[in-house]
Amino acid sequence: MKRISEVGALLKKIYRRYSSDLITSLQSKGFIDLRPSFLEILSYVSETDSPSIKEIGHACGLKKQTMTSHLNELEKRGYIKRTTGLRDKREQIVVFTDYGEKFKIALLDAIDDLETLYLKSLGDVELDRIVRTLNNFHFKINEIDKKQKSLI
Repeated sequence: MKRISEVGALLKKIYRRYSSDLITSLQSKGFIDLRPSFLEILSYVSETDSPSIKEIGHACGLKKQTMTSHLNELEKRGYIKRTTGLRDKREQIVVFTDYGEKFKIALLDAIDDLETLYLKSLGDVELDRIVRTLNNFHFKINEIDKKQKSLI
């Protein structure tokens, strides 16, 4: 197996495990209607003050149709609401409802719990090294993409 294929497979396995652990923790806190595909959107909204739909889609790498479907579901389930932007009335932004704010607190607690659990296994130095390595890898593959686009 090629190394890059192995990297992709390992990242996918790690992400699935992390998502599963996070959902299990959130379910124990009463949020039983979540799917892994919602976590990335909800995490981004938790970290960003009133992001636009376009920003969320770009950050999460989702196509417009998928994004709309997920936002419709999250709105129906009471996590978020869409409203018009303050600067640009044509832009829709996403904010948490009261229920969504409760979710955000539970999400941050669950992430803290997972970090504590993972740190017990890896330790600070190893986890920092992994984060730096992945950030570097992400930066470099994005640079390759930018160079390829500039050649077109």
